[in-house]
Amino acid sequence: MNLRKAGSWVLMTTLLTLTAGQVDAQTATLLNVSYDPTREFYREYNELFVKHWARETGQAVRIRQSHGGSGSQARAVIDGLDADVVTLALAYDIDALHAQANRVPEDWQQRLPNNSSPYTSTIVFLVRKGNPKAIRDWADLVREDVQVITPNPKTSGGARWNYLAAWGYALQRYGNDDAAYEFVRRIYANVPVLDPAARGATNTFVQRRIGDVFVAWENEAFLAVEQLGRGQFEIVVPSQSILAEPPVTWVDSNVDRKGTREISQAYLEFLFSEPAQRLVGKHHYRPADSSVRAEFNDRFPEVRLFTVDEVFGGWRQAQAAHFDDGGLFDRMLVENMRRR
Repeated sequence: MNLRKAGSWVLMTTLLTLTAGQVDAQTATLLNVSYDPTREFYREYNELFVKHWARETGQAVRIRQSHGGSGSQARAVIDGLDADVVTLALAYDIDALHAQANRVPEDWQQRLPNNSSPYTSTIVFLVRKGNPKAIRDWADLVREDVQVITPNPKTSGGARWNYLAAWGYALQRYGNDDAAYEFVRRIYANVPVLDPAARGATNTFVQRRIGDVFVAWENEAFLAVEQLGRGQFEIVVPSQSILAEPPVTWVDSNVDRKGTREISQAYLEFLFSEPAQRLVGKHHYRPADSSVRAEFNDRFPEVRLFTVDEVFGGWRQAQAAHFDDGGLFDRMLVENMRRR
């Protein structure tokens, strides 16, 4: 190769490299760190947002997903997982991002509508076709002939909603915390395996066919009925349950360093738009927009719901009393082991 050709080759290589760099610079990349049962929803939502953002700005965007137990996902972000946004199962897990690593501000929940919850859900029961154990309400879960599937509340946000839903029912029925503790302890005595996350528990019940009843997110139960095991399962709605409010936020320390604050905020704000809210309803979450939610009234059964604030004084108190190391849940596990 002569010097003139060599120089042309170097120039061409340099131009190609610069062009590739410009293309990469024009394409934003976001990482959404979420909890287990949102996989199907965000897969479709990401496609919707990519098209919306391209129309609005002309910019391409790639969105990567990470899923797992909500508590485990929060710990990963605290430890350095480079999330642009988090869409977790409960507010306490995002509060931990502030308290333990100052990755979000203390008032993060006030930055988006509806306390930063674009959808809600509740806890229901999934049983096998024909409901062979005649499971109707929470009281049936303490029967000795019933095996209960629920994930581990130490790692799964959904499992913490399950636990508190059972506690709230027992508190209303029996009137005191001692009786509620004994009731919930007996439920966990019937749990043969504690999966670390909600989707793992779904697989245990649906694919491994362990257990008589799966205590599940409403949307996860619908997924099992309609897609994972059509004709094999039924949903039982208990007499009362808990209002689950999964929140979202952008991770300030990461988006400021990466230069993705604007698009991360837009990604979460678009969750509250009408097309996104209809997608929420399609995936069996309850839309935050009341007018859109009304379009799905026939899908969501009426159930008496209580909130974490009403019964437990908020997530911080609930976490400290029930799920922190040495809390009531740990006591239950130890007591159940001694009784075996």
